[in-house]
Amino acid sequence: MGKKSKPTNRSRTPQSETFLKYIASNWDDAKTSKVTRWEVADYTKTRREKIAKQFQGKVLVIEAGEPKVRSNDTEYRYRPFSGFAHLTGWGSATVPGSVLVIDARKSKVRSTLYLMPTADKNSDEFFANPMIGEFWVGARPSLEDVSTQLGIETEDIAKLEKHLAKFDKVVTTKNAKLIEALSTLRFVKDSYEIAQMRQAVNVTIRGFGDVARALPKAKSHSRGERIVETAFFSRARLEGYDLGYETIAASGSHACTLHWTRNDGEVRESDLILVDAGVELDSLYTADITRTLPVSGKFSDAQKRIYDAVLAASDAAFAIAKPGIKFRDIHNAAIEVIAQKVSEFGFLPVSLEESLKPENQHHRRYMVHGTSHHLGMDVHDCAQARREMYQDGILEPGMVFTIEPGLYFHANDLSVPPEFRGIGVRIEDDVLVTEHGVENLSAALPRTTEELEAWYAQELLGAAG
Repeated sequence: MGKKSKPTNRSRTPQSETFLKYIASNWDDAKTSKVTRWEVADYTKTRREKIAKQFQGKVLVIEAGEPKVRSNDTEYRYRPFSGFAHLTGWGSATVPGSVLVIDARKSKVRSTLYLMPTADKNSDEFFANPMIGEFWVGARPSLEDVSTQLGIETEDIAKLEKHLAKFDKVVTTKNAKLIEALSTLRFVKDSYEIAQMRQAVNVTIRGFGDVARALPKAKSHSRGERIVETAFFSRARLEGYDLGYETIAASGSHACTLHWTRNDGEVRESDLILVDAGVELDSLYTADITRTLPVSGKFSDAQKRIYDAVLAASDAAFAIAKPGIKFRDIHNAAIEVIAQKVSEFGFLPVSLEESLKPENQHHRRYMVHGTSHHLGMDVHDCAQARREMYQDGILEPGMVFTIEPGLYFHANDLSVPPEFRGIGVRIEDDVLVTEHGVENLSAALPRTTEELEAWYAQELLGAAG
């Protein structure tokens, strides 16, 4: 496995014997810092043992995956499969094409990580292979260094096929049960993961400060939403690995499009802007936070009424969230408040009681999405787990998820008065289940209209200073 050169018309590399001898000569040893065992190594060993216990007598093969082609011979920034990263702790440093093999046939679990070793300078791979050559993509770590860092035995990936041929009970990630098990394993986070989630949230909050300070400039550009988007992206790359997902920077009526990622619109003084964004760390853990800000710095009366309704729904979800309840109960608590509020606004064609009946649900016109999803290495983490483990699952300490109700009144929605049309509000926080309730990991980012207005003014004051 591992990438090899593909034919290309872009350039020609010299292949004469004279050149090969010359380019392989006169290289000093690279100066590198001392390699030490990573903190995550102790945690990943426990994770591998847990997954092995579920597949006793089998050999598990979990691939990191190859780079994804963006167009022709260019590729997206590499990100390994989350199940692989969770079991190895390698994260953004993963060598593409690597494979983890967990031998669970005996009582003592044996794990081996197969990867492409550093290229020998006597091979043309060293300089001529644009997929893996050191001249093109930088030096790869040695097998020994990776083994030290991750606490896993390593092997040259060239040996993988021969080694796997010895086993008759191989389970790969093409197996639905293995994918489901890998996803389920991430429901409850260990202390290392929780620390990573805290860091991802904190960096994301700093990114929202960048967004606030970028709004004055955004107002003066025809694609102001992209000024907001790129302000956050800078923070993600400076303090993380990448975005956890494509940033939503939705101003005005664009906020009513739930996954607005075109971000090519204007940012008007009188509008709200909904920003849904998260920083992914090098460990690949990501935050997922949404705030809806008044571009002018002050909410109008209509904007405030809508925002406060969403906040009440969020508060209702927080109030019941604790170990022992069903995950779906969080949504039920929030959506009941949403129904109550739109009923009070006079937008429902039936009574509140009638709307809440399962066969009706008129209020869902204004909030069609769910209130919560698990969060971790994937922004929608644990998504391949069985429904009874997810929506019908019971909250346990160590789980991390979002609380994100919203209200969306489209610009052409004739069921609401004109002053409400084109306004979309979502408030999203990342929460950790504790022994007795939940902790709002994103609490440092204001949630009420008064707090947001004061925070926004302070950020602008800091930018001016």
